[in-house]
Amino acid sequence: METIKTLCPYCGVGCGLEVLPDKNQGWKVRGDRNHPSSQGMVCVKGATVAESIRTERLLYPMMRDTLDGPFRRASWDEALDAIADRIQAIRCTTGPDGICVYGSGQFITEDYYVAQKLVKGCLGTNNFDANSRLCMSSAVSGYVQSFGADGPPCCYDDLELTDCAFIIGSNTAECHPIVFNRLAKYHKKNPHVKMIVVDPRRTPTAEAADLHLAIKPGTDIDLLNGIAYLLLQSESIDPKFIQESTVHFEEFVQVVNSYTPEFVASRCGISVGELETAAKYWQQSQRVLSLWSMGINQSSEGTAKVRSLINLHLMTGQIGKPGCGPFSLTGQPNAMGGREAGGLSNLLPGYRTVKNAQHRTQVEQFWGLKPGSISPTPGRTAWDMILGLETGEVEMLWIAATNPVVSMPDLERTKAALWRSPFTVYQEAYYPTETSAYAHILLPATQWSEKTGVMTNSERRVSLCIGFDTPLGEARDDWSIFAEVGRRLGFSEQFAFNNSGDVYQEFVQLTRGQPCDVTGLSHEYLRQEGPQQWPCRENEPKHSAKEAKRLYTDARFPTPDERARFSAYHSRGLAEPPDPNYPFVLTTGRVYGHWHTMTRTGRTDKINQLHPEPFLEIHPRDAANLKIKEGDLLEVRSRRGKGVFPAKVTKAIVPGTLFVPMHWGSLWAEGAEANAMTHAESCPDSKQPELKACAVQLVKVGAEIEAEVGEFNWAESPIPVSS
Repeated sequence: METIKTLCPYCGVGCGLEVLPDKNQGWKVRGDRNHPSSQGMVCVKGATVAESIRTERLLYPMMRDTLDGPFRRASWDEALDAIADRIQAIRCTTGPDGICVYGSGQFITEDYYVAQKLVKGCLGTNNFDANSRLCMSSAVSGYVQSFGADGPPCCYDDLELTDCAFIIGSNTAECHPIVFNRLAKYHKKNPHVKMIVVDPRRTPTAEAADLHLAIKPGTDIDLLNGIAYLLLQSESIDPKFIQESTVHFEEFVQVVNSYTPEFVASRCGISVGELETAAKYWQQSQRVLSLWSMGINQSSEGTAKVRSLINLHLMTGQIGKPGCGPFSLTGQPNAMGGREAGGLSNLLPGYRTVKNAQHRTQVEQFWGLKPGSISPTPGRTAWDMILGLETGEVEMLWIAATNPVVSMPDLERTKAALWRSPFTVYQEAYYPTETSAYAHILLPATQWSEKTGVMTNSERRVSLCIGFDTPLGEARDDWSIFAEVGRRLGFSEQFAFNNSGDVYQEFVQLTRGQPCDVTGLSHEYLRQEGPQQWPCRENEPKHSAKEAKRLYTDARFPTPDERARFSAYHSRGLAEPPDPNYPFVLTTGRVYGHWHTMTRTGRTDKINQLHPEPFLEIHPRDAANLKIKEGDLLEVRSRRGKGVFPAKVTKAIVPGTLFVPMHWGSLWAEGAEANAMTHAESCPDSKQPELKACAVQLVKVGAEIEAEVGEFNWAESPIPVSS
């Protein structure tokens, strides 16, 4: 059998893989040296991915009448009829807005597209959201507001062309390892190249930096405005670019003038010298490449943080050129493809929005629907769906390829809402997961290894992922499940797809003339020519692929006046700052080997050996105050919930801040859910929750703690009880 080329199904780096059969009737995976994004490199997750593809799978549909009853095996016809009947009943009584679908960056683009056509087009509700809401929505809104359109303007080649890499809110070495490998090799070979890492933790990424700025959580905008202040003072700006290609610079300067070095250093918890060094690296560099991820996006100021970072590139003219620009690192393998297909509750396919009447008309006509079929009102976001279950307004929730009972904020509230759901469908490849306990119907889905489709990585590179394994049991592709429900609801013409290639061929037509134009692509083209970056327009000469590496090379932007927008933000800080009752800030993140909620990596022995249990990082000063030693069991309590973790005493985190990994749910460890503590306060623009910071208190399990933090006495203070 020939080698199959596909893409790693984990993070948004989008590493190319080659798969071939091994001696034990399984599969062997190695890096694809010809894939331009990863160049043959692969991390431990990608290297071990084949170990879990046949383990603990959901093999056939299952149903039950109540959540406290047992599942029984069902036929596909019985399950799909039940779903179609429930949808029809809700549409005819309370209306389609009682129906919600929650999808995933694990979808291939074809899955995303068919779901949009079903939910937003045929059903007439925009209540489709995805776990990308928890991941990348602040990057989306930041790009749209600053540039006029979504889409990272940079490419991975810029990692090896930059003078200075500015990494903020990203532990790239562990979360996007192959991106970091490319950057680290280049950095090591070129002593003149600088690397700045902004993070409250001294992560492996920070260890490699020339300058680590260990700022206090929630002070990113202070720092970025402080750097801007120093760039203005030294006149290290590009006046021509500012004048010809931007607007609102004066308003930006007025705000930035408040961020003096002394003020910023005090707010951020760093020295004036460290701030000045960061500004000096920007001043001395012609090509600054900024990289960010969840530490910026998962914030009640997420969009403001993204735009404050983009401001630095606009004021220095560092965009659209090799080696520079603002580059968001996508969290999931196809979160970019989901954005292209309209996979958030405010979007439509082809970088359109539901609020735009012209966009709605274009999509309605293309889908063969009557005018007004698509609602002008943005649908429920992921958290709005939880609120709708609480009030009874959401009468059906269809979850696919994600595990919200671990990944959503304020987990106890999330679980209580899901328990109240009148009808929950859960479409998943694995069983059990934490979310399967809250489902009325379970639908077995194929996973990455068993279906063929397209994914887009962080550098806008589209790859065809070719299925190589036989679907287990009765598993079906996600797109085909959505399409079959559409047909049962009477929309046969809209869902007359024979395979995923047909779906993709239809989808690309909706990108024509849009920023993410991929009309030049098809499954066959990608199979023959390999991965391609967009824009990739129909009938374009092949040499134009080189031009697609970067966006905005002509310093023109997709806004009405073709100019980018400066923004002016004052820092508001954390949505839930620490106080005497909850004196610590808890931050969360990933570890190198695990990914998201461990649905796949938890079933991989080598990764479990690498990361056998969750932990809590605490600074030695805080540990000494509370008489905590390495390995002590600690109970972390917020206003919403609690968790128990063994202590990891380390200077790699700033005092007053704690860190726990976000991966472990109840299937993999007891009482170690990071999101039991987090809150749902979100960015007003992106609606992305502030999963990166909440206020907590700390108690050593099994011992009376008597330690003063400031004037606060733990022994005498009553412990607040969650309501």
